[in-house]
Amino acid sequence: MKMKKKFKGEKLWVRIILFIALQLGFCFIIRISSFHHQGHRSWVTRTMVTRRSSPSFSSLPVQRQGSHEQYSRVRPSPTRHLSIVRDKSTKPTISCDRSHKLYDWCYLKNPTILEPKTATFFTRSPIISIEQHLVEKVRPYPRKSDNDIMSNIKEITLTTKPLDLPCTVNHDTPALVFSIGGFTGNFFHDFNDGFVPLFITINTLFSNRDVTLVISDYSEWWYGKYEAILPQFTKNLIINLDNTTVTHCFPSVAVGLISHGPMTINPNLIPLRKSFLDFRASLEEAYRKCLVWPPPKIKGRPRLVLVSRAGPIGRVIVNQDDVIKAAQDEGFDVVVFEPSAYTYLCDVYRLINGSHAIMGVHGAALTHSLFLQPGGAFIQVVPLGGDWLAKTYFRNLARGLKLEYLEYKIERNESSLSEKYGEDHVLVRDSSLIASRNWSALHSVYLKSQDVRVDVGRFRGYLKNAYCKARKLMERQGLRVKRRLKIKKFVKPPVFSYTYGIG
Repeated sequence: MKMKKKFKGEKLWVRIILFIALQLGFCFIIRISSFHHQGHRSWVTRTMVTRRSSPSFSSLPVQRQGSHEQYSRVRPSPTRHLSIVRDKSTKPTISCDRSHKLYDWCYLKNPTILEPKTATFFTRSPIISIEQHLVEKVRPYPRKSDNDIMSNIKEITLTTKPLDLPCTVNHDTPALVFSIGGFTGNFFHDFNDGFVPLFITINTLFSNRDVTLVISDYSEWWYGKYEAILPQFTKNLIINLDNTTVTHCFPSVAVGLISHGPMTINPNLIPLRKSFLDFRASLEEAYRKCLVWPPPKIKGRPRLVLVSRAGPIGRVIVNQDDVIKAAQDEGFDVVVFEPSAYTYLCDVYRLINGSHAIMGVHGAALTHSLFLQPGGAFIQVVPLGGDWLAKTYFRNLARGLKLEYLEYKIERNESSLSEKYGEDHVLVRDSSLIASRNWSALHSVYLKSQDVRVDVGRFRGYLKNAYCKARKLMERQGLRVKRRLKIKKFVKPPVFSYTYGIG
């Protein structure tokens, strides 16, 4: 018994000694580990300090303004424009691009507050000692070279100066500021100077990010006309800069719209290579949600929408009924469309999207060809003096939308100017030269004072070509094309204006 008790006592002491040894070893290991961890953290800290104090290859100069050099932290981009990324630096910075003929663009990358009375965006960054605050002014409308128009565009100011005011409204998305002044009200310019540059800017600078639109030179008419498509550009409420009286705060702000040229979207200048077809897809997504009057039914013949001009506005087809009859003889079902400032676009979209061809004399109303499906035929009748405008605007648009574009240039004897001045008059004989050098003559003579009498015999060849292309589109849509029948009696087609949804 005594031996057993002694053995148990010795065993207990061994366990106690082993336990103490293990504890001492464990403490030693922890201290060694802690020492190495502190050394590593100190090395990392020194490395970060060294890197921050050395020049960064991602900090590229954007613009020199006087003696102040401004920098913007950017990521590589396939475009000329610098894609916006969030910067955690505390020093407020304004980046600008003023190298383009059509537009200026500036970006205040830090948290900002809008003071609406002066249309100024101040910084909200922590107050930092800066010898002189940066200030940039922009008129955010993409027609920079047109001095008369730009003089009526409100100037927006960006500054790195802090403003000691509370935020009435806080936004968690960047602000994008632009003007709808200028030529707003002209359907062509509403898209060429507005929605197309807006699409380009959002997809270039804010790809896959939402924005808050801040609009200057605001118009309630504009909002009512385009209310259906605005949700394609932002999910947020639009801010009317002209009547807001409270402060708004944003994580950053961009001022100005990027343009690629007249009715042009260049996919090579957009990070995700968006094109005019993507722009049209956004219109389709918007307008297909509208409650509208059903368009005329397809009657087994490709439908041609004739965009008509009426009254003393110039570029009227004076023998329009003859043109309609010729189109019907070629196999078209013709619909006449007379747009106005109050045309309800949801109805127009359904009409033209469900058609197979569109035609008309050069003018803003041909912008409705945006609604024609790719593969549709587009005939533009070009009046005297209109060559450059026709090529620059609607040929670009047709190519971007993959439309089958046909250009019918009138001869001298088809212009009302020949009746007024004679075919050998300089205004008729040298119309292209005069129009290219004298904007006043182009506008007052060739656009406002000229009507067209189409040579139907010559025009039939264009109609025949357009019918073949329109028929192919109809067949691709799975629609049966009826055999062409000779029109025995001319029936004047109905005229659609779709003013506020009323045909």
